[in-house]
Amino acid sequence: MISAPAIAARVGSRAVSRAAPRAALAAPNKARSVSVAAAFQRRALSTTRACALPPARDRAREIVIQTLSSIGSKRESEQYLKLFTSVSSQKFAVIKVGGAILTQYIDELCRSLLFLTELGLYPIIVHGAGPQLNNLLADAGVEPQFEEGIRVTDAKTLGVARKLFLEENLKLIDRLDDLGVQSRSLSGVFMADYLNKDKWQYVGKITKVNKESIEKSIEAGYIPVLTSMAETEDGQLLNVNADVAAAELARALEPLKVVYLSEKGGLFDGTGDKISHINLDEEFDHLMSQEWCRYGTRLKIKEIKELLDTLPRTSSVAIIHPSDLQKELFTDSGAGTLVRRGNKIQKVTSVSDFSDINKVKETLIRDREGMDAAATVDRWIEFLQENPFTAYYDESMQCLAIVLEPGNGRTLPTLATLNVTKSGWLTSVADNVFAAIRKDHPSLVWTVSQADENLTWFYDKAEGIRHHNGSALFYYGCEDQHPAELAAVHKEFVSHGRAMLGDSNLESRLQRASQSASQSLRAAQVPSQARGYSTFSYGVQRRGYATTTNPNPPLGKKNASNTVPARIGLIGARGYTGQALIDLLNAHPYMDLRHVSSRELAGQELQGYTKRKIIYESLGPEEVGELEKEGKVDCWVMALPNGVCKPYIEAIDAASKGRDRPSVIVDLSADHRFTDTWTYGLPELTKRSLIYPAKRISNPGCYATAAQLGIAPILDHLGGQPTVFGVSGYSGAGTKPSPKNDIEQLRDNLMPYSLTDHVHEREISRQLDTPVSFIPHVASWFRGIHHTINIPLNKTMTSRDIRQIYQDRYAGEKLVKVVGEAPLVREIMNRHGVEIGGFAVHSSGKRVVVCASIDNLLKGAATQCLQNMNLALGYAEYEGIPTM
Repeated sequence: MISAPAIAARVGSRAVSRAAPRAALAAPNKARSVSVAAAFQRRALSTTRACALPPARDRAREIVIQTLSSIGSKRESEQYLKLFTSVSSQKFAVIKVGGAILTQYIDELCRSLLFLTELGLYPIIVHGAGPQLNNLLADAGVEPQFEEGIRVTDAKTLGVARKLFLEENLKLIDRLDDLGVQSRSLSGVFMADYLNKDKWQYVGKITKVNKESIEKSIEAGYIPVLTSMAETEDGQLLNVNADVAAAELARALEPLKVVYLSEKGGLFDGTGDKISHINLDEEFDHLMSQEWCRYGTRLKIKEIKELLDTLPRTSSVAIIHPSDLQKELFTDSGAGTLVRRGNKIQKVTSVSDFSDINKVKETLIRDREGMDAAATVDRWIEFLQENPFTAYYDESMQCLAIVLEPGNGRTLPTLATLNVTKSGWLTSVADNVFAAIRKDHPSLVWTVSQADENLTWFYDKAEGIRHHNGSALFYYGCEDQHPAELAAVHKEFVSHGRAMLGDSNLESRLQRASQSASQSLRAAQVPSQARGYSTFSYGVQRRGYATTTNPNPPLGKKNASNTVPARIGLIGARGYTGQALIDLLNAHPYMDLRHVSSRELAGQELQGYTKRKIIYESLGPEEVGELEKEGKVDCWVMALPNGVCKPYIEAIDAASKGRDRPSVIVDLSADHRFTDTWTYGLPELTKRSLIYPAKRISNPGCYATAAQLGIAPILDHLGGQPTVFGVSGYSGAGTKPSPKNDIEQLRDNLMPYSLTDHVHEREISRQLDTPVSFIPHVASWFRGIHHTINIPLNKTMTSRDIRQIYQDRYAGEKLVKVVGEAPLVREIMNRHGVEIGGFAVHSSGKRVVVCASIDNLLKGAATQCLQNMNLALGYAEYEGIPTM
């Protein structure tokens, strides 16, 4: 990881900036005025305040660590931070801020800028004030005029615009000051001539960008803040469109990132889905031919292409919401729409088709060690001359992939080589290449070492996985179309025993590749990617892991050579949750219930399970430990009351020592929800990549599941402590008689209980990392929970905005449904997901009420348990689960 001092050192010397606000400001809607002296005084005080804070280098590491847990992985942040600090500071980013952002999202913007300065990163801000200007002109009785889409700026309009721009500029700077972020308002940066004085009057066309004041401000540790005003050589102010100003600034500075902050958070296609990534070289012509690509979207894409065509290929444009700035910059998945020139992917099918075979050899050798590397690569080229293959690569060979085609004993296409440079994955070349492969190959297999730290990248590409002896066989498009071929490849994979990816001995990998279609080569590690594509995704959109399987050994996956289902042991089967899980397991194609323990029902036959005859057993910790020692159970489910399962866990832990493949345990009680060594299994919020390898999983509570799903998307906008008013059917009180499941006491009644410090209150607060109040009640219906959640907001928002946030957050989640109206309990009974709706916003715009409903026995317990079992045992997440 880059050290904090090293990050701070990139900032350079701390010279004193000579820039300052240059005129008095007149607030358009207020009686007061702000003098130049007052402005200077406020800047002096804020500068003193900022200097009194600990230096950025002393806090950078803390900020990085804190942020990693919420926006991405440690690897992602380190890699992007290295990229951003690899260039001079002024070449980091230009951020264009629209007037609407300054009005509605200034707090989110300033917090994001604070984060960047803590890392020693200083973007250049260019802002406009279009919506505010329209309002002021209307108040002044000035009717806006436009010619060819450009505002005609007469002397009166220019005067209003000048005062407004300076006011908005100082507002942004003052808000940054309040956070301790040092910034400078710069003027005289843009030089211009009249665009057409007769037609548009005081509208400018930028002719020159003076970079000196920007560079000195950044060297001194200040964020430059510019308005989109320009000056002629004789000092006449001219109005310039903010997008145009940002583009010209980018052309002068050639930054890595050009960011356009947008209320919508990106560009959208014809179905209303956000476009995650645009590779212009591959997609521009196709996009322009789409019926939905018109008006503002079409113009924006064309303008971005014109800009990027004048910038280095390392530059990119991002269109994002201001609250997502950190995620866009420091994670593979990003947040808005990322636009790059990209690279045209070339394809050849014979060695003679390569335009420069020496460059190909250099690419294969570039990360190889050993004196025989060149000879090994020569033998690999000879192998390719005699075997059918397709090679995919970009012009600069940042990524080279070779797919061995069926033939000479190979039954399925096999990804044999994937060589990517360090910069190649940052520019999405690896994803571009894989998309091209997927377009040509409906099915594919490849292998990877399980020790590869970038295994997630391959999970995202695959539909299924097989594991053996530290190796992973990945595939897609095989189970339904080529089951026999897949079984043969898997058998060969097991017989050879180890993965070739990551093996430094290319020659040994070459020998094995020539022997088996399931064996593959890889000349470089490939970091994780997570961006989708606007038009060429071919099923590789990657929000979460909803359709992939996991890195644990699959025990009964369809069409695997080992068709024996996973063996399940259920401890505590008498309760409602246990019965619900039994029903699910009975319908699951690849899980087999072998042991069911209940002291009260011992000796009786289990009803409702049709796969085999099962007799209830009275299994204590000793018996469970013996079954574990003998390897007779693949997954234990603990459906016991709170505080009871500890001896069982200890017995399993003791018995599993030394086993090659210890069993998975899923605990339905609250005993391990606060234990860091157990994985908290809420797949829609917990990273699925954490559940995949887990052997000890704590299943969330029913109340807690619905509450977390109902609050999580709005966390960034909290203005206070959420309050959850929860009402459950009496099945949630269990089978042991109590007032909470006494039908007579509940008739015509609503019974509150545990009104403070309920275990679910602690669970919800712990997992969301924010205090949440929870007030539980039990009602007279049998199953189903309803939450009414009151959420204070830190800014004014609309119901539509909030609903869109929830829809974006849960897009692709099969067990979460976002609806308009408040969901009803009777509509969720016996269903396997969660419904979230309501989104009623108070007249102040600073408080929203969100409702969530869930079946406490299904998604609140048994269904969620099965999700976790599927993930941990190697099956598709929703296998055996009827989706909503």
